[in-house]
Amino acid sequence: MPIAKVDGVEVEFEAGMNVLQVAELAGKEIPRFCYHERLSIAGNCRMCLVEVKPGPPKPQASCALPAAEGQEIFTDTPMVRKARHGVMEFLLINHPLDCPICDQGGECDLQDQAMGYGRDDSRYADNKRAVEEKFMGPLIKTVMTRCIQCTRCVRFITEVAGVPEIGLISRGEDVEITTYLDKAVTSELSANIIDLCPVGALTSKPYAFNARPWELKKTESVDVMDALGSAIRVDVRGSAVLRVLPRTNEAINEEWISDKTRYAVDGLARQRLDRPFLREGGKLRPATWVEALDAVAARVKATTPDRVGVIAGDLQDVESMKAAKDLFGGLGVTSLDCRQDGMVLGHGQRESWLLNSTIQGLEDADVILIVGSNPRIEAPVLNARLRKRWMVGALQVGLIGEAVDLTYDYEHLGAGPESLGALAKSKGGFLKALKAAKSPAIIVGAGALGRADSAAVLQAAAGVAKTYGMTWNVLHTAASRVGGLDLGFVPGDGGKTAAELAAKGGADVLVLLGADEIDVSKSDAFVVYLGTHGDAGAHRADVILPGAAYTEKNGLYVNTEGRVQLGMRAVFPKGDAKEDWAILRALSERMGAKLPYDTLDQLRAKLFADHPTFGRIDYVPDTPLAVDLGALGAKGAHSDAPLSSGLKSFYLSNPIARASVTMAECASVAAGTAKMAAE
Repeated sequence: MPIAKVDGVEVEFEAGMNVLQVAELAGKEIPRFCYHERLSIAGNCRMCLVEVKPGPPKPQASCALPAAEGQEIFTDTPMVRKARHGVMEFLLINHPLDCPICDQGGECDLQDQAMGYGRDDSRYADNKRAVEEKFMGPLIKTVMTRCIQCTRCVRFITEVAGVPEIGLISRGEDVEITTYLDKAVTSELSANIIDLCPVGALTSKPYAFNARPWELKKTESVDVMDALGSAIRVDVRGSAVLRVLPRTNEAINEEWISDKTRYAVDGLARQRLDRPFLREGGKLRPATWVEALDAVAARVKATTPDRVGVIAGDLQDVESMKAAKDLFGGLGVTSLDCRQDGMVLGHGQRESWLLNSTIQGLEDADVILIVGSNPRIEAPVLNARLRKRWMVGALQVGLIGEAVDLTYDYEHLGAGPESLGALAKSKGGFLKALKAAKSPAIIVGAGALGRADSAAVLQAAAGVAKTYGMTWNVLHTAASRVGGLDLGFVPGDGGKTAAELAAKGGADVLVLLGADEIDVSKSDAFVVYLGTHGDAGAHRADVILPGAAYTEKNGLYVNTEGRVQLGMRAVFPKGDAKEDWAILRALSERMGAKLPYDTLDQLRAKLFADHPTFGRIDYVPDTPLAVDLGALGAKGAHSDAPLSSGLKSFYLSNPIARASVTMAECASVAAGTAKMAAE
């Protein structure tokens, strides 16, 4: 490895690194505004100046200078200090004195670096320029007078998000960042530019003027808005969740999160169920916990096990499903299902329902076939990884399903499941690339696995994967799905599926664990809803038991690649609501079938004993077991219906998001019903 000297200390570095990276390897802090590790190099802020020998006797931008063998790098000489003072002075020429009223205050790179590397006085008395604000949608607030033209936002939207709707126009003193057509940014990742902005030019519109960073309690947790399990930080003040920010996790989300993950949190405080309810005379009335639990227990006791069903929703933690399975399974109930969408997978080899390439591992694939999925709305962060691989020219993508904009080029191989059988006869370049691929993968979406003909589609997809040696991957859309399947929360012998339970005459007692994505309006069962919001399940319920949202409980979740993750409680449940497992534990005592655990730790101990997989937190195998592709699916006739995504609305996909005012505004903009800035 080449060696360079940084302030007299020798440092080994990898070929291809720049001088800034080498200096940081030596533990030296280099100020910067425009440089970002995951974006292309712009070199336009000039804050990262250093002195380098051999080279001209002047400061040089370390981010744009390749490191070389034998270089001597000086990061704190009089020349460097003077140069940084000058750069900071120029950056502040037009920057307004907004710090007391700026939302970026306390988290502002410009503030921090002006203190560390700027002058302690000003030599400018001229008027500062002003720039018009820009309309970027309901999420991004702009104060463009503060902008220092680092272009991080432009590069992110263009390179990572793949929606080039922000750019730099004009020249010289008139240069400014703007949206080209004065309309909302349409990327599902757009709000990441708020984190990237090193000044207060782009801030959070929903969070504006709500709190200062030092007022917030910060809790590290995981996201449940999709099945990736992105690493997040939940910031709260008192009992209110004010914002969600990304944490860096190279294996999953790098340092990005979707707009839904970030902004659906206002739905945590709206339409909440904070007390038990009983339906009497066709109307719900507030009740005590004793009344509600006794009503449920009496009804279940009076019903035979074969007429009782339990459906788990998309946001459930593993502990609540384990408690439900132990309680109702112990009573002889076999009609348990965590697949509201009717997914055909759930029995057999665990790897058959996992994303076996892993999220990070998909960046090593050279050819990917997507079947019945739209990763852009089902898993925006994963879609950004696929685009990242495609951007370097190392990935070819084929799509079977509805033609959609994925932010990268792909070959559309057909819309219906018959295209799987016809793949070998296709005449495009994808088949040729697939045959020559060294690391091909197939991604089967939840939309392809929740149809009436899913068994046949699954068999056809598995046949293609087997023929071309492709790694088998299933992309789920529900945070609870893999955990439920790993638990065996699926119908047993003689048990009914979720769709059968929701139909008229399907059950006499139907327990919904936060299940709002399945239509139970036609069911004539006695419906018990254990959940957080007044959504579809609560509207039909005869008894409502208020539970805890994902920010209000400690819980385990398993993401689409099979990684067990720990979600942490940031606030306590609302009103009289309780944690889901605790409600089921109290119910079990009234039913005379007391569960053998009194604390969450005891429940987890039993969970780990019964299912050791859940004890391996944050672990996925480097080399997963080979999937028995021949055992997947069954023969049958194909429908002519296109293989479409199972997610119809990105912004309104779960009860929390549907209760969110911000998500409603985003959905309105996406549907084209909201007014543009010019209107």
